[in-house]
Amino acid sequence: MQATRPRSGLLELWKQQHPARRIFFAFVGLNLVGWGLLMLPVAKQGPGGASWIEALFTAVSAACVTGLTIVDTAAHWTPFGQVVILVLIQLGGLGVMVFASLIGILVLRRLTLGSRLTTAQEAHAESIGSVGRLIVSIAKIALVVEGGVALVLWLRLWLGRGEDPLHALWLGVFHAVSSYNNAGFALFSDNLMGFVDDPWILLPLAFSTIIGGLGFPVLMQILKHAPHPRRFSMHTWLVLIGTGVLLLVGTLSIAALEWNNPGSLGTHPTGTRILESFFHSVQTRTAGFNALDIGQFRPETLLVMDVLMFIGGGPAGTAGGIKITTFGVLLAIILAEVRGDPTVTMFGKRLSRAVHREAITVALLSVALCLAATLAIMLLTDIDHDRVLFEVISAFGTVGLSTGITASVGTPSQLILILLMFIGRVGPITVATTLALRPRRLVYELPKERPIIG
Repeated sequence: MQATRPRSGLLELWKQQHPARRIFFAFVGLNLVGWGLLMLPVAKQGPGGASWIEALFTAVSAACVTGLTIVDTAAHWTPFGQVVILVLIQLGGLGVMVFASLIGILVLRRLTLGSRLTTAQEAHAESIGSVGRLIVSIAKIALVVEGGVALVLWLRLWLGRGEDPLHALWLGVFHAVSSYNNAGFALFSDNLMGFVDDPWILLPLAFSTIIGGLGFPVLMQILKHAPHPRRFSMHTWLVLIGTGVLLLVGTLSIAALEWNNPGSLGTHPTGTRILESFFHSVQTRTAGFNALDIGQFRPETLLVMDVLMFIGGGPAGTAGGIKITTFGVLLAIILAEVRGDPTVTMFGKRLSRAVHREAITVALLSVALCLAATLAIMLLTDIDHDRVLFEVISAFGTVGLSTGITASVGTPSQLILILLMFIGRVGPITVATTLALRPRRLVYELPKERPIIG
């Protein structure tokens, strides 16, 4: 009798994993590969290689499209290291499984059922049958937006700023990819502070950030039903309206609180103040570029930005935070309870109770995580709580804005920020969708009892 042929252990184990776990391990692998590449001597300027914490922090920040740094990206990393960072940003922003499936479509012309399931979960596809078209559309949108923004930046840096044309092209491509993927990495030592009054640089980057932060499902609906907005889903309306409202609130708040602050807007003309207020409102939506010194902002402004960073952008895209939809659902629940409505409704439709639980779970877990991390870093350092909280939410929301303390908080605190960046990028996606896809049916119900609330 012929012995059965043993199966490949790792391959079979991978196939047996839940799609959410596949996404988790794929991001772990991406971060580890990036860490290894940035540890190479060829990735760092000067003799020797980068330290393990420099390479790890930068790799996680890039792959999780955050933008927090503990070294100067322009001066510390060689062109090879900067290319590694760029690739990590692109793969982390689009999604590891989305990119892997795109390669499968282009090379093998097909996708396995497991790949369809995993990619559908990562990209929030409506059905596994539409995964192939969705992946191609995601890639096309990314190339068009990044290409258009790169072209504008290249021409501005070359013709308007006197950069060498090839160097200007590289700068344009890098910052276009960084902005669309809401990463916030810049190849200037002062980030974008040298362009504080240049709308030809700041506005294209802001536009790219907004588009990337809407999320793939919203972009697909806009492209499909743009002439007939009545066909937009509840999700699309919630993201579009929420994005507009939060951008307006952020712009007005930053302008009002920083208008006369000599460390930020106070020394600039009116036009520049308005431009910078809008630009930094956009950046709180998880992008992380800064054209002003965030460390000079008033504590009240930092608190407003904390809220905006915590909310984040649209789901299934390049943004972080708890997502606009989660915040919108929580608001709808509160309004329904205050008005005494028997059900929670939005845009003329009733919300499922499962959505209530998911939104509350994601929000409370996120709050608990940020508070625990803030307390831990405060115990490890002597930095003011408002700056620590800002850094923690920036990391969890994969924003990348910083008051300037990231490099000085010490290795233990930096490891906490690394963990926050990873959870912020992977957790809200995998945990929320796992809750939605793992209903547990009970064969019995326990008796009801109602505790006193409030």
